[in-house]
Amino acid sequence: MTFQMPSDQTLIFGIFGLVFVLLISGRIRYDLVAFGALVLAALLGLVPGEDVFSGFGHSAVAIIALVLIVSRGLVGSGAIEKLATRLLDPDRPLPLHIAVMACVGAAISAVINNVAALALFMPLDIETAAKARRTVSRSLMPLSFATILGGMVTLIGTPPNIVISEYRQSALGDPFEMFDFAPVGLAVALAGIVFVSILGWRLLPAREGALDHEDGFAEGRYIAELRVGEKAKADPMTVADLYPLAEDLDLNILGLVRQGKRLPGFSARQEIRPSDFVVVEGDPKSIEVFMGKAALDFAGSEKHSEGVNSGGLALTEAIVPEGARVVGRTARSLKLLYKYSVTLLGVSRNGQRFRDRVRLLTIKPGDVLLLLGPAERNMAAAQWLGVFPIKGRETPVVQRSKAGLSIVIFLTAIASAVMGWTSLPVALAAAVIGFVAIGLVSGRDVYHSIEWKVIVLLASLIPLAEAFEESGGAELIASQIVLLTEGFPAWVALLLLMVVTMTLSDFLNNVATTLIAAPVAVGMADATTTNPDAWLMGVAVAASCAFLTPIGHKNNTIILGPGGYRFGDYWRMGLPLEGIVLAVAIPAILVFWPL
Repeated sequence: MTFQMPSDQTLIFGIFGLVFVLLISGRIRYDLVAFGALVLAALLGLVPGEDVFSGFGHSAVAIIALVLIVSRGLVGSGAIEKLATRLLDPDRPLPLHIAVMACVGAAISAVINNVAALALFMPLDIETAAKARRTVSRSLMPLSFATILGGMVTLIGTPPNIVISEYRQSALGDPFEMFDFAPVGLAVALAGIVFVSILGWRLLPAREGALDHEDGFAEGRYIAELRVGEKAKADPMTVADLYPLAEDLDLNILGLVRQGKRLPGFSARQEIRPSDFVVVEGDPKSIEVFMGKAALDFAGSEKHSEGVNSGGLALTEAIVPEGARVVGRTARSLKLLYKYSVTLLGVSRNGQRFRDRVRLLTIKPGDVLLLLGPAERNMAAAQWLGVFPIKGRETPVVQRSKAGLSIVIFLTAIASAVMGWTSLPVALAAAVIGFVAIGLVSGRDVYHSIEWKVIVLLASLIPLAEAFEESGGAELIASQIVLLTEGFPAWVALLLLMVVTMTLSDFLNNVATTLIAAPVAVGMADATTTNPDAWLMGVAVAASCAFLTPIGHKNNTIILGPGGYRFGDYWRMGLPLEGIVLAVAIPAILVFWPL
């Protein structure tokens, strides 16, 4: 009996079956799974050798990477933070708070990556819940779902839209434009926001969040000195004038330093002069926000010009062990600022307050230092000092003075793409160059902003998806769905495709789901002789809506710990929400993209 090699179609189905099993199990990183599958397909001859790495040059990969960098720049400028903080009010009723946060979160997610949007709004929501003395579990999941919904409104809001647009270009000759997703996406987002604001949050348990404090260290409160700049001459104020802002940020103003000496008491009635230092006590993020909003500076800021211009300043927390070089010494005696261009901004000593100047304070074992400087130099200075940076406790310094310019650059880039003056990848690349030129994004930020695992996943799956389509796999699945819905209107087949796609997205990365479902959608359009745009739009919506599990979308994973959620909590609100998405999306597609 002779052995017969399996057909290409059987092999590609086997590879994707293996990929699905490995991705659902989660035991191996999804980028390694996808890359391994690509190599296996190449060895089996399913992907031609010259096309193995073609995905890394695909425009969809470039767009996703550029969107992540642009998102980093917009967040780093404080433009979005300024809008968000104005909308917070702990005295609002919970449904109104959820509605406001959901609307703003969804709107921001339409123009920046929705993971970045959640990362920005989640601390604000947690802070508001603490001030209102309520559990954050009721509001955090609605916020996460709203940011996912908002991403569906524009081309750059979520990766599935980008993938679908680029697939349309390869399959039909033209991509979807920036706001082609808006009619359907906006209808679905509004319906979802109404649901989570009125009813959805009531389905969630009132459970305390399990906020993760890395390495067992509680959030430290530091004594820090912030320098008054020349702006004080044009806008005179007293120390007491800063009290409302400090109180809002849970920050204590301890006094004023003038000409190297601490003035007596809290100096509330003292008029602040240029070169004075305001002494404050608070956590790193509060100190950073206070410094920005009060237009204060820090010791040695002129030596940080390189860091400021490259967009790379950060606050790094580091604990002092026994035997460290800094023990028994002061920052001034070690010439830390001169040697590394790093400022010792603050010190935390078991809640103890001290009257010594921060840079003249003798450091003891167990102190926690707050270092300010370019991130790489903070690490080098920490190594030289013999202190240990606390993992996950780095606070970027927001450049709020560049908020307006960052918005102008971003809107100009988007307008250029929408008006057809240039392609979207080129427009976004120009925005990135603009952000780098004004010092909003550093070279380090460019590479650190990109989620390389997603890039490798997408670049690996693109050639596999093409092999899947060329082998007839997509056509086979499409014909089976059409056969199952024979005798029914075409929209019933569309509904079934969306249900399958949505279910896959609840357990797989939505990029992987989109790459498999897109050719199936076009195959179903061919089989039913209907408008392929309607089917592609259905896949874009369904692939973005992963609400049943914490693993379907990164936003759902992010809130798992802070919200104190369990695996089974997601379907409580997610299942009816997915039903609402289908109920709204199908009629909207039939209206705006008729079959």
